[in-house]
Amino acid sequence: MEERTNIENCSCSIIHENVVNEVKKHIPEEETLYDLADLFKVLGDSTRIKILCALFQAEMCVCDIAALLGMTQSAISHQLRVLKQSRLVKYRKDGKVVYYSLDDEHVKNIFDQGLLHIAEKR
Repeated sequence: MEERTNIENCSCSIIHENVVNEVKKHIPEEETLYDLADLFKVLGDSTRIKILCALFQAEMCVCDIAALLGMTQSAISHQLRVLKQSRLVKYRKDGKVVYYSLDDEHVKNIFDQGLLHIAEKR
């Protein structure tokens, strides 16, 4: 049997304009909201999350990440391309080897906040 949740509805018809206007001042521009939504879409893939977890520990090349996750280098390269386009990872070349790492500490902070949120709900 499906459990249904009652959602409370507001039965008043008064708009609290002072609250609405104050909140409106703090909502980012539409383009910024779209960019944020895109970031969360990128983070919504478990393979990309695993790659980020690996890169929290060490700078790694595609071969190492593929071996760690039991995936093909092609699949890892595709996911790294998505992460790089979203500025979550960066790379450096050392001869023929390309090493990937986190773009900056913000990436780890976003991840840590997500883990804290999940942990408090358990």
